Amino acid sequence: MYASHVFTNAALWRPDDVSGADTLAVADGVIISVGRGVDRALLGPATEVHDLGGASLLPGFVDAHVHPVAGGLAALRCNLSELPHTRRGYLDAIAAYARAHPDEPVISGSGWYGDAFVGGLPTCGDLDEVIADRPVVLSSHDGHGVWVNSEALRRVGIDASTPDPSGGRIERDAHGTPTGILFERAGDPANALIPDYDEAFLRRALLIAQQRLHAAGVTGWQDAGVDIPAFGLSDTLATYLAADAAGELTARVCGALWWAADEGVGQLDTLRERRAQGRGHRFHVDTVKVMQDGICENCTAAMLAPYSDLPAGASPTGLSFIDPAELEQVCALLVRNDFHIHMHAVGDRAVRECLDALGAARSSRPGFDARHQIAHLDVVDPADIPRFAQLGVIANIQALWARRDTEIVERKLPLLGPDREPFHFPFGSIRAEGGALAMGSDWPVTDPNPLWAIHTAVHRTGSIADPHAIGDDARTVPLVAGEAITLRAAVDAYTVGSARAMHAEDRAGSLSVGKDADLVVLDEDIRTAVDIGALTATMTMVGGTVVHAI
Repeated sequence: MYASHVFTNAALWRPDDVSGADTLAVADGVIISVGRGVDRALLGPATEVHDLGGASLLPGFVDAHVHPVAGGLAALRCNLSELPHTRRGYLDAIAAYARAHPDEPVISGSGWYGDAFVGGLPTCGDLDEVIADRPVVLSSHDGHGVWVNSEALRRVGIDASTPDPSGGRIERDAHGTPTGILFERAGDPANALIPDYDEAFLRRALLIAQQRLHAAGVTGWQDAGVDIPAFGLSDTLATYLAADAAGELTARVCGALWWAADEGVGQLDTLRERRAQGRGHRFHVDTVKVMQDGICENCTAAMLAPYSDLPAGASPTGLSFIDPAELEQVCALLVRNDFHIHMHAVGDRAVRECLDALGAARSSRPGFDARHQIAHLDVVDPADIPRFAQLGVIANIQALWARRDTEIVERKLPLLGPDREPFHFPFGSIRAEGGALAMGSDWPVTDPNPLWAIHTAVHRTGSIADPHAIGDDARTVPLVAGEAITLRAAVDAYTVGSARAMHAEDRAGSLSVGKDADLVVLDEDIRTAVDIGALTATMTMVGGTVVHAI
């Protein structure tokens, strides 16, 4: 058998490799050889030999928590995510988009950061300056807040007399008047103003996102909600299936179905039906996403103790979207029906409620090979850190957030207070206690570049390549330095750890003979890089096929 590709003079990423291997060969979509030097017997007339000059060859990155269609959609709508964080820049971009799209009945988009505005949040008055005749609906970069203009508020009937909905909050001024920011479920009516996207548009968004992820070295991912009610999206299951059937889906994807907190157990039949539908060549659904709280920045993350410096109208300890007793019933029900559970928990109370529920579910069905995971983990009480290993729960971490950028320093840390800061993103402690790590980006919440996240996981600072690492200390002063993890742990979390989280560790995540040839080539050796985030993926391969190259 001749190899289709041979990579040599490479810094191979392999655990405990004492053989000095520097060469890897690929044939028929799998790795057929790993060794020292080129085996001439594998070279045929069509073999491509790549001399990497000492640069790294790694398993393809697997993003354990991402929203690709939303990321692609951002590029097709009013996209603020790539702009400098300034009020004027945002408003000029929104005005320019509106002028370029005069026929759009609703100006929609995403990507704004609160640190661009005095007080940490924009207002409807800001938007009214540039467009007042059409509704404007813009999701924040994290997807947990919607910025609207006065016309959008008028269309949905939100005014001073409107109560906060369950699971959401309307930001108000000192007189009780809505300011134009709608948190969590309060944003649903505004998002409903956005016309539904047709399948061709969603498919285009998916393929744009796929290329962006491949260019970052990502070969597979978990979509953390193919029917998530955020980012102005609804259902993308059909989008994935159509792209897969057409041979356009080159990545390997595990999708998660959304558990609607207000629909109860009656949705189980629909989830089972959609799981049965969600089977393709490179796409499958076996997971349910359960969202237990919001985020710290808007005080909707569920905390054990009250927030410090609480804004007016906010719940003192945040929101648990599902009652803890009901959450245990939900998890037990899902496990009995062979679902893996992917949970969102940011605050320490939400983390505890999720661990309790997953522990009860595990006890009810101990033989189930569960890949349950809790994502985000902004604050974890020390008493709960050992429970990840004890319960076999994967810590699904978004390491890029663990840095002192302006938004965290000015908006988040004051709300947490100094007593809770040491428990902020405790990745090192979870791993030290034997907990398994998987790593993801949560894109479009933040950038999908794994190398930026790995740099931050190792150093607890922002990379020089990351334009969103803003602030005097973002690139120089670590955020809780003791919670850093090693380069080995960080890369493994973004490869084999994330592959395990989507039940794919037998095919992906390591450079081993017989595994799928899902590979990424970097421009330097990651082990000696001064700034890991400044490295570049020069080639990405999935199943032996090159899907990105520069």
